[in-house]
This record gives sequence, C-alpha cells and structure tokens, in this order.
Amino acid sequence: MDFQFEKYQGAGNDFIIIDDRKENFPDQDHSLIQKHCDRHFGIGADGLILVRDSDRSDFKMLYFNADGHPSSLCGNGSRCVFAFANKHQMIGNEGTFETSDGIHRGSLTPDDLICIEMGDVLTIEKRGSAIFMDTGSPHHIEFVDQVSAIDVKTQGAAIRYGAPYFETGSNANFVEKVNEKEFNIRTYERGVEDETLACGTGAVAVAIGAHFSGQTPLDMVNINALGGCLQVSFTPDSGQYKNILLIGPATYVFSGNLTTE
Repeated sequence: MDFQFEKYQGAGNDFIIIDDRKENFPDQDHSLIQKHCDRHFGIGADGLILVRDSDRSDFKMLYFNADGHPSSLCGNGSRCVFAFANKHQMIGNEGTFETSDGIHRGSLTPDDLICIEMGDVLTIEKRGSAIFMDTGSPHHIEFVDQVSAIDVKTQGAAIRYGAPYFETGSNANFVEKVNEKEFNIRTYERGVEDETLACGTGAVAVAIGAHFSGQTPLDMVNINALGGCLQVSFTPDSGQYKNILLIGPATYVFSGNLTTE
C-alpha cells in the first residue's frame, strides 16, 4: 500500500508526516518505520508522525522515533505537525492536538513561527553537577564551558544508557551559556541514538534548567541548536514552571509516496 507523506523540519529536527485519519498505516510494523527514517536506505528523518482523528481535540499526533518505536512527546515534531495540519486546513491559526502526554494548544504567530503550549514542569532534580526533568520527555542537562568541544555521541550515549537511567534512558543535553538571554545546546536523543540538529523538549528543559540553576533571571530565553534558534518562555512558580511556550520555525521540505511493501 502507498501513503502520501510530507517531510517537515523544525530547526533541523526532521519528520515524515502522514495523514492517517483512516487508520490504514501499519503502526505496529516498527521495522518499516525504521527503514523509512533511515538516511541511507529510506526517506531519512528523526521520526515519523501519524495524524489521526481525536475525540478530545482537533487531531491526534502519534510519534515514532527513528528506531521505529512509539515515543514520548516530541516538541519540534509537535510544531511541525501543527504546521502540517494548518496547511491541510484541519485547523486554523489556533488549535489543539492530542499527544502521548495529553492535550496541547498550538498557534501560528504573526511572523509565521509555530508556538506550542507545553505541559507544566513540577519536579526538577539535581543529580551531581547535572539537572534532570521531564518536559514531556526525560532530559539530563549538563552545563559546560564549550559545547563545541563535547563528543556528543559518545558522552551522550554513556549518559543515556548509564545510571540512573539504564534501559528506560534519558535524552542528554550539553549546554553553554552565552549570556543571560542566550544558551547554546547540543542534544543526544534516545530513540534516534545520535545527536540531532535540535530538540524541542530539550530546549524547554535547558531554558528551565538555566533559570532553576540561577544562570538567568529571565523568563524568556533563546536556545541556539545546531539547526537553528528556538525560543522558550515560562512562568516560575515556587520551584515549578508553568505557562511554558516553545516557539520556532516549522518548514515544509518535500512530499512523496511511501510504500509499505
């Protein structure tokens, strides 16, 4: 069976998106999804997204990592699927969608960026020199002097599979402070098992982690990923963080047909 897909990227984080409201796509075929996400033998992407109907919101987002398996919330994928749904008139310039961690609201800004309302962060843990939190996906955050000097794939994998994360794993973020308004980030993503050009939930974790650790007093910061800049705003509330927004570009790349044979 053939399926029409569109590829989108948000700050270099790229996704295969399929309108699967008829629920014909074989979402249990993890090897098929992995094959099409492969950059040498497939279309190439950090993940695959199925758009389905929802009885709780305007549509439902099913997200699969590049390893072919369902995953937790993807921030940049959320922005890209919102842009896809807007393009295909499933929603207007504002709307809601269902994900693995609940309902999110999205909107198109006047300068054509996509803004997604993220879930509250109620618990933040200090783990040695690092910080850990869940922003829809688990994130380990380490602040370093020079992020360009980090061997992200090696050091990230060691964190992802090491104590205390082990098999469940965590994304690993390495962060360099530029100034109080701006931070550079590099991320090793579980499920992709490599460095990605950007990570939306990672950008949110880094922004909150920077405020939590006293590296910025600001409630809106810019996060510079390898693939582009993301903006994160939030409301601090006695060690918790609410009204979290992830803002950045979501760009159509190309379309084509994907076969399941």
